[in-house]
Amino acid sequence: MDWLIAGLGNPGPDYAKTRHNAGFCFVQELARRHNVPWRLEKPWKTELARIPGPGHDLLLLQPQDFMNRSGGPVQAAAAFYRVPPARVLVVHDELDLPAGVARFKWAGGHGGHNGLRDLDRALGTRDYWRLRIGIGHPGHKDRVVGYVLARPSSAEEAEIHAAIERSMSVLDDFLAGRQEAAMKTLHSE
Repeated sequence: MDWLIAGLGNPGPDYAKTRHNAGFCFVQELARRHNVPWRLEKPWKTELARIPGPGHDLLLLQPQDFMNRSGGPVQAAAAFYRVPPARVLVVHDELDLPAGVARFKWAGGHGGHNGLRDLDRALGTRDYWRLRIGIGHPGHKDRVVGYVLARPSSAEEAEIHAAIERSMSVLDDFLAGRQEAAMKTLHSE
């Protein structure tokens, strides 16, 4: 397996269209474009989809535990498929970016994101790639939980999907080892 792409979110229909599930939206769209099915791996508490292809073989994940317990499913799949953390791309919602903006990031802190905090613990490192999908900020920290667990407005949803589309357009470059070129293109939009 060349890359593991883990979309973060919360499982179940109550959370399906919330801001917090931007990571799920990304990997679901990637699987749809490649017409690959998802399968549930109960022991790992995750759904997997595999995209074989020339140049890179991808494993997509949607952890089926809550966001703050995302690390275990990602670590289990990475260990089984022998994917080192440096070849893991975690796609997640980002409060510190406005809706419509997406940014790649190598390593670093979790910035208060509970899914990343759990991944850091489970992987034993912060040295993995992130794709941050902007969802905007509600303006005050006391409103964050309700905000991320709510559906975005129609306009915000369109912006989030536009950011996902732009991210998809540079993904081949990113996966082929041209991360700087992918970042330059995505970050200049």
